[in-house]
Amino acid sequence: MSERHALTRRIRRWLVLFIVCLVLSGLTAFPLVTELRWAEDLLASSASPVPEHLPGLMEWITRVREGLDTIDREQPFMLYGTDWLAFAHLVIAVAFYGPYRDPVRNIWVIEFGMIACAGIIPLALICGPIRSIPFWWSVIDMSFGVFGVIPLLIVRRMIKRLEGLERTAAANPAGVPASA
Repeated sequence: MSERHALTRRIRRWLVLFIVCLVLSGLTAFPLVTELRWAEDLLASSASPVPEHLPGLMEWITRVREGLDTIDREQPFMLYGTDWLAFAHLVIAVAFYGPYRDPVRNIWVIEFGMIACAGIIPLALICGPIRSIPFWWSVIDMSFGVFGVIPLLIVRRMIKRLEGLERTAAANPAGVPASA
């Protein structure tokens, strides 16, 4: 197996992981009301240490669940916004098929993703306080950008290596080693 082929396979594996995470993140935005009910039940169960050791988390989950229940009961159209959030995740995931097909030509999608990951930080720091989100929850939100950028940085580095290999192959199409 050539180095180019092996590198392309590794790039694609990382991209599949990233795409799967985006899709899962998007799909989980659809059933928020049900998910929050399940999360609260799980965290409040007798086997859970959360109420005793992390009462702030328990209070926050309960508050969010109560808010979503109220919105779902009285103003269900407001949840349409989270449907669009889910849709956006799915559309962005589709965009990463471009680098999967042709990593060098579509490196801009990787860089776009890196910019989006970086943008999570100021969004959480600005909008979190405006929306009365606890700072520790904003830190959790920011972690998605931090952890999301890691595979993209790895993929970008590998694409740059692949680009160099392709340039070398184009400059020497016969594969004849340069004389010393």
